[in-house]
Amino acid sequence: MKRKFTFNLKTAVVGLMLLLSSSSFAQTVYDVISGSANHTSLTAAINAAGLDGALQDINSTYTVFAPDNAAFDDFAAQLGVTVADLLLLPQADLQDVLLYHVLDVEVVSDAVTNGAIVTPLNPANTLKLTVDGTAVFVNQAQVNAANLQGSNGVVHSVNAVVVVNETVADIAIDSPDHTTLVAAVIEARLLPALTNPWSSLTVFAPTDAAFGDALTALGITAGDLLASPDLTDILLYHVLGAEVLSGDLTNGDIATPLNSANTLKVTIDGTDVFINQAQVTTADVAASNGAVHVLNAVVLPNETVADIAIDSPDHTTLVAAVVEARLLPALTNPFAGLTVFAPTDAAFTTFLTGAGITAADLLASPDLVNILLYHVLGSVVESGDLTNGSVTTLSGGSVNVDLSMGVMINDANVTGADNLAFNGVVHVIDAVLIDAAASLEDIDNLTITMYPNPATDFITIDSNENGNYTIVDVMGAVVAEGTVDNNKVNVSSLNNGTYFVNFTTENGVYQGRFVKN
Repeated sequence: MKRKFTFNLKTAVVGLMLLLSSSSFAQTVYDVISGSANHTSLTAAINAAGLDGALQDINSTYTVFAPDNAAFDDFAAQLGVTVADLLLLPQADLQDVLLYHVLDVEVVSDAVTNGAIVTPLNPANTLKLTVDGTAVFVNQAQVNAANLQGSNGVVHSVNAVVVVNETVADIAIDSPDHTTLVAAVIEARLLPALTNPWSSLTVFAPTDAAFGDALTALGITAGDLLASPDLTDILLYHVLGAEVLSGDLTNGDIATPLNSANTLKVTIDGTDVFINQAQVTTADVAASNGAVHVLNAVVLPNETVADIAIDSPDHTTLVAAVVEARLLPALTNPFAGLTVFAPTDAAFTTFLTGAGITAADLLASPDLVNILLYHVLGSVVESGDLTNGSVTTLSGGSVNVDLSMGVMINDANVTGADNLAFNGVVHVIDAVLIDAAASLEDIDNLTITMYPNPATDFITIDSNENGNYTIVDVMGAVVAEGTVDNNKVNVSSLNNGTYFVNFTTENGVYQGRFVKN
């Protein structure tokens, strides 16, 4: 008996469509990559690593960040080898490189959120995702073709090879004390720059406590900071474009950060290192692309009273003295409020000639700090706010203001008034101010030694006399006072920073300076 076959056109068309559809979606992520003329190097690497079978597994789900041929060429050039050399790496090493580019879940570009941190199949390090407008980055690599769909996942072509090495960004991300810094870096879209394995960077990293202090001083919230149009500038002021270890620094170094609107000033005081007013609390945390130094304060690019002097061609002696006296941290503090009477180089020449000493003698004098602080007020006083009479300086001595013939401070004329800075004002004067109660000859009776310095809980005043003490901060405010007990003064309640001590006895007022950690 012959069977009768019927032909149903509709059924045949539907079946053909399903067949074609099934054939189309049988293209795996490996097929997407191997079928691309721009990914021949990656295909060769996948084959050499023996990962072609895994990426064709239709029972798995992947996201592959696929470096294009130009990316592999750049990668090989950075390593000083050829792409052919890369393919000869031990299979396990090649797998580690490639699996750092693969997630075990499908993530399309629309699902990527800025700042997402994901773990790839090589979990030795995470991948950091950045969304900047329409641009998407994986570490430093930018996605140049997204959402290439396969049956077992998705492929995103990228313009660079990402490597597993720990970067300066990883050091901050892995630290429990730098959550605010990391949030700021993410918001500013700086992760691609800081995860670039071929960069050489130095990052000065303020702690969460440092950001808390800065936000309080500025009267803003963390949300305000993250929304600030100045956020990127603030962060890049904390980064140098070269690796600089603590042993490479010298006192008075001036470095230009990636935000070149202002410089960073280095102070080395014994074993302590300061960047502007911020103390380095942990130095030389090594990364593959540079070094991280932890700071106890946020530094700001705003011009300070120190910058006004540094940028002036007529104040080189004053700047040298400030550097030698280790007063840059006090004068670069953006949250201080200071008035500086700044003698010119000519004024210092006249002073040195009259005192019969050289500039080197002045810089070596143990009274240098007091001489300089006699030129600084702990509040902002513009010329229009000056009145006749005496004003107490940060040295503890007083200067006399005379407005009868122009503006005079003691015997010095103000020749350049109201040079405004973010943290105060500078008035240029034509003479060095001399405290009548102090002189270079009387120095042994005017300074006091304190230890330990820096101090944590107590300072010991090296004196056989009894007396009272007053502690003044860099803004001129009295923060502690009392009677010295067994030569010890409790400073545990003070915030970290630089302080000045006036120790009064029957024989006079002794002065000193210490750093609280």
